[in-house]
Amino acid sequence: MGFEDGVGGARGGAMRALMRRKQVDSDRARAAGGHQLAKELSITQLVAIGVGSTIGAGVYVLVGTVAREHAGPALTLSFLIAGVAAALSAFCYAELASRCPSAGSAYHYSYICVGEGVAWLIGWALILEYTIGGSAVARGISPNLALFFGGPDSLPWFLARHEIPGLDVVVDPCAAALVFVVTGLLCKGIKESSFIQGVVTVLNCFVMLFVIIAGSYIGFQTGWVGYKVAGGFFPYGVNGMLSGSATVFFAYIGFDSVASTAEEVKNPQRDLPLGIGTALSVCCSLYMLVSVVIVGLVPYFAMDPDTPISSAFAKHGMHWAMYLVTTGAVLALCSTLMGSILPQPRILMAMARDGLLPSFFSDVNQRTQVPVKSTIVTGICAACLAFFMDVSQLAGMVSVGTLLAFTVVAVSILILRYVPPDEVPLPSSLEASFRLSQEYDEEKVKGPVDESHEKESSVVESISDPLIEKPLYSSMDEAKRRRTAACSIASVCVGVLVLTTSASATFLPFLLRCFVCVFGGLLLLAGLGVLCWIDQDDGRHSFGHSGGFICPFVPLLPVMCILVNTYLLINLGGGTWMRVGVWLVMGVFVYIFYGRTHSSLTDVIYVPVAQADEIYGTPSSSGFVA
Repeated sequence: MGFEDGVGGARGGAMRALMRRKQVDSDRARAAGGHQLAKELSITQLVAIGVGSTIGAGVYVLVGTVAREHAGPALTLSFLIAGVAAALSAFCYAELASRCPSAGSAYHYSYICVGEGVAWLIGWALILEYTIGGSAVARGISPNLALFFGGPDSLPWFLARHEIPGLDVVVDPCAAALVFVVTGLLCKGIKESSFIQGVVTVLNCFVMLFVIIAGSYIGFQTGWVGYKVAGGFFPYGVNGMLSGSATVFFAYIGFDSVASTAEEVKNPQRDLPLGIGTALSVCCSLYMLVSVVIVGLVPYFAMDPDTPISSAFAKHGMHWAMYLVTTGAVLALCSTLMGSILPQPRILMAMARDGLLPSFFSDVNQRTQVPVKSTIVTGICAACLAFFMDVSQLAGMVSVGTLLAFTVVAVSILILRYVPPDEVPLPSSLEASFRLSQEYDEEKVKGPVDESHEKESSVVESISDPLIEKPLYSSMDEAKRRRTAACSIASVCVGVLVLTTSASATFLPFLLRCFVCVFGGLLLLAGLGVLCWIDQDDGRHSFGHSGGFICPFVPLLPVMCILVNTYLLINLGGGTWMRVGVWLVMGVFVYIFYGRTHSSLTDVIYVPVAQADEIYGTPSSSGFVA
């Protein structure tokens, strides 16, 4: 019997550990912790970080590949649809970033809204994403640089790639050197690194503007031959255009880097939503304009899948444009490399602040006011991967972390609006104060005999008179509403998972797929319908830092975001999921043996917000901020 109780208690403790949630960090709490980042970023720098992290060299290749194989002349619509899908996540990020302006991005939001277990997996997945993403970008720079030295394999010996005899390993000194240069720049300070990234991003945008303007001139001279093909505007049909949208969606990944710098923004409630929205709008506009021009210059079936833009200009006698386009690709890769390495130290710092990682990662340099130790560790890991491994085969793993983060952020919006946390964690040292507060409240509730009789009679009167407020029943109705909302959110998530999995399971019999799809769709629609019908929680107005951006069209917009991102996750392929699964299993063991026992929420008590304000003596600016 004692053994069963012990096992049950251990299981219950493990489940509570996975579900425990932290509160929104305030400036007061961060100052007490001693880890302060410099508030140096404004809208201009945020846009530069967002655009620079998003527009990589992929646009210089994706235009040809997607046009040839999926969309044809309808490539512009593919970019537009993908941009709208990315905007769904951007809206969710904008609200959470302005309400919870602390380092950590999706990890931070999911820890506040969902729980510690999900937050750990998101943070662990993002660590993998940024490390592999930075390494892959660095490996892609050296081939482009070689074109300026006469062609492939023309780099100087100390920068060129070399194969190690007997090991079948190709090392890339140029990639490792670039990672170390970017790491050193990020250690100098957020103001200096964001300025350099802004300069590089502006130069890359000028190259893309040259492609748009010069290409438009040629197009008007030649009559836009690419739009006069026999197959029409939709040679692969609408399905081909939508397939192209799913492919180019990954060209929009990167704007979430803006959210990771939330703690370093001067006015986060205003600047973060504007920075995220403006960055995504600029990227979508540039993508669409470049695709309009290039698809019009050359018929889609005649495009070079590797160098579509350079070859399009070469076919019209502008061979020198190859060097300009290659310059743009190198600039884009350098900016993306900075955008890949910038967020990871801040995620490591946030996880270390919460006790889930060693405190070594949470140290902030007093002079530069950046997490130098975390940045150096990130740079060393990314440089080693870039030097020794061809990580192009692991590139799909980068998308898993981002899409998981997008999905959990959308779920967090639903939780924030319908069932926001109504309790806050307090140190166990304040448990005595909490008990005194409880005893005081109980004495107030008991009161004199005739007062209680008067309250009882008022309740009886309120039952017969519908115009008199019924506090007892309203509290019961509120608890019922929260339970209904929680079940509806769960129904939406399960329905989306069932629907997208069955729709992608082509190996199943057709009738079985249809039945499972209908079942998943009904779960999704039922949950969405209930969320549209019931009221949102009044506590959403005081959650976090008020006065910022509010995500529109809730619950429809977050549910659509969950659906799109889950569908893309399911279709990433079995090999990608197996590799990511190994990494996530490693993360589970790290959490079990370190994070769970060292968490800052290990010895806390959860109390209602009002009582927490009484214990602290003065109410905070928001009921959920401590």
